[in-house]
Amino acid sequence: MKKNIPSFLKFTWLPLSLILICGCAKEEKKPQSPDKTLSNTTAAANSEKAEPVVETKKDPSEFVPEGYKIFDKSFGDLNKDGAEDCILIIKKVDPANIITDEYRGKLDRNRRGIIVLFKKGQGYEIASKNETCFSSENEEGGVYYAPELDVYAEKGKLYIHYAHGRYGYWTYTFRYGSSDFELIGYDGSSNTGPRVNSTTSINFLTGKQLDKTNVNEGAEGGDEVFEDSWKKLKTTKLMTLSEIKDFDELDFYD
Repeated sequence: MKKNIPSFLKFTWLPLSLILICGCAKEEKKPQSPDKTLSNTTAAANSEKAEPVVETKKDPSEFVPEGYKIFDKSFGDLNKDGAEDCILIIKKVDPANIITDEYRGKLDRNRRGIIVLFKKGQGYEIASKNETCFSSENEEGGVYYAPELDVYAEKGKLYIHYAHGRYGYWTYTFRYGSSDFELIGYDGSSNTGPRVNSTTSINFLTGKQLDKTNVNEGAEGGDEVFEDSWKKLKTTKLMTLSEIKDFDELDFYD
């Protein structure tokens, strides 16, 4: 004989079945924990990709940017590894900066810059670059000719020297730091013909400046009498070659 199931049991049976089914489904879809080893490997790979790639070229001229030409070139060891590094003085090529002077005729007033290359194996790598830090060689010199620029390597240092004939000279001394050439010294001389009127020597590493002033107004050269004056620099932060906008604007006498 078929028995009738009470109505209240019918209604309770169905919800319990659904609860059991849903519970099993949730357990099956439970996400698995990520593989830490795989995660670390991916992070390491991304870190390696972030490292900058240093470009090496065989010929120094390959580093000259478009719109520039080589104005001068010299060699010397600038990082004391025994290899001959390369110093390029480059000059912009722009017809708009070629003027006609009333007395001197056509003058190329395009600015100049510098590229310093370290010798690496059979090629070169950029150590520092500044494309516009030097004025043209055809600038006005006032009552005298414009200062003559000479850039060279000596004893692991980079020297930027300006010779101004009977009016003296000034020299900037750079040494390679962690990522660029840093200005560590300055020397200047103010002359009147053979007589030295004053000199300035700055050591940016020690933060000290020495000024020497000639007090023998009748000196003719070689018989000057100097008085020394020491100063302490206000800042010891070293300036880098690539950040100097214009060497003509640098003035350490004051």
